[in-house]
Amino acid sequence: MSTAPTRSYSQIRQALLNREELAIVDVREEAPFAEGHPLFAANIPLSKLELEVYSRIPRRDTQVTVYDNGEGLAQIAAQRLQNLGYVNVSVLEGGLQGWSSAGGELFIDVNVPSKAFGELVESQRHTPSLAAEEVQALLDSEADVVVLDARRFDEYQTMSIPSGISVPGAELVLRARELAPDPATRIIVNCAGRTRSIIGTQSLINAGIANPVSALRNGTIGWTLAGQTLEHGQSRRFAPTSDEHRAIAAGEARRVADKALVGRATLAELQRWQQEPTRSTYLFDVRTPEEFEAGHLPGSRSTPGGQLVQETDHFASVRGARLVLVDDDGVRANMSASWLAQLGWEVHVLDDLQAAHFTGQGPWKAPVPAPPQAEEISPDTLAQWLAEGDTALLDFTSSANYVKRHIPGAWWVLRGQLSEALSKIPSAQRYVLTCGSSQLARLAVAEVEDLTGKAVFLLRDGTAAWIAAQLPLEHGETRLASPRIDRYRRPYEGTDNPREAMQAYLDWEYGLVDQLARDGTHGFFVI
Repeated sequence: MSTAPTRSYSQIRQALLNREELAIVDVREEAPFAEGHPLFAANIPLSKLELEVYSRIPRRDTQVTVYDNGEGLAQIAAQRLQNLGYVNVSVLEGGLQGWSSAGGELFIDVNVPSKAFGELVESQRHTPSLAAEEVQALLDSEADVVVLDARRFDEYQTMSIPSGISVPGAELVLRARELAPDPATRIIVNCAGRTRSIIGTQSLINAGIANPVSALRNGTIGWTLAGQTLEHGQSRRFAPTSDEHRAIAAGEARRVADKALVGRATLAELQRWQQEPTRSTYLFDVRTPEEFEAGHLPGSRSTPGGQLVQETDHFASVRGARLVLVDDDGVRANMSASWLAQLGWEVHVLDDLQAAHFTGQGPWKAPVPAPPQAEEISPDTLAQWLAEGDTALLDFTSSANYVKRHIPGAWWVLRGQLSEALSKIPSAQRYVLTCGSSQLARLAVAEVEDLTGKAVFLLRDGTAAWIAAQLPLEHGETRLASPRIDRYRRPYEGTDNPREAMQAYLDWEYGLVDQLARDGTHGFFVI
């Protein structure tokens, strides 16, 4: 294996300050990534590099620097990237430890640029907020209040503030006047922690809404820490918006975007940019997933605007790239773009779109390399082999999916730790690989063959096919051959987090503004 060149902390820092295009890629799993990483690092685990990298780093000659923390993953990732056609791949000098030793700031948690920016917005704009106890008192007194939940709908369904309505972030400016037509009605915006409620509240203020608006301070975490009761399984969603309210919102959103120096683009300019050999251009549709599936601009990716602002590092993993946003109302793209511009991105809104341009249909599909060949077997054949014995079944799905349900006898394996996992699994005469769809498992077939010297087969269409055949399933952590580090346990998700973890998370968020100042590479501004 050829050794990739190295790139130093000082070189990367200078490139960030120069606004050059670059991708800093942490190839560890998400849990170790969340324990410490550079501000603008993107987490693309070695386990699923091939399935994510083409959409997240679209231009093959982007300056890509990969790193790990001494696990030996970075050189493997560099080689894989070169095999995928990336021509400017380097390894971070000294890895994560080298970054820290050279004076680089390390940040914990995930989606840190957006969270740190949210704290900066609140510190500079003094975004109004109410404590959980104050909001509870308003609800108890039946005050004229509407609670708008700025998270994804699935997060809202898990747990929500009593009476709360799901209005994901980018929808707030478009929908709020419909949900609170009386300007005397107080609007309270919440999320699980802090960022999306701060950005959502400030969006409504920036867009000039007449109603008094406040964030629920510390979100559902604050509500829980106050000993108050959340609702579960709710399905209240925003209603359609009238033409009058849509027109008002469009004018205000454009005014805010202009103030943030958002660019304007035509379809012809977009097509020219997409041909540029030296710049990366991302095309994001910031409407709801349902609207995207019904009709979208070909080549665009579905990224609902609130999540795009919250998880920019996940969708646009090349810092310094150009972002182009699409909607069909002039509200959601302009409001999302106003935040992305303040986050230091070159961002443009497509201005000349007509309904006839939205010819793409169905969900977005990630571009992936041509799948390698593998000998496939049916669920019935697998069931027969498992009954006969001497077959090892490896499941490469996410650990959460595995725990939820898996084929009886399957071992859960992280592809990035394959040799360690195989040492824990009793050797067999043949191996069968699966995951939800078989897409990820297919990538591991040749690797398992190399490591075991045995015949390796792929379950056709993965565990989904086994489920469709109504074959038996089991659940729980029955056979873990790898540690469950593929996902970081977020203190603001779910309903069973320790109070200490929730409080520690809030304390960390409050400290982000100081960390940004120490890092010094962010390029953020606040209008």
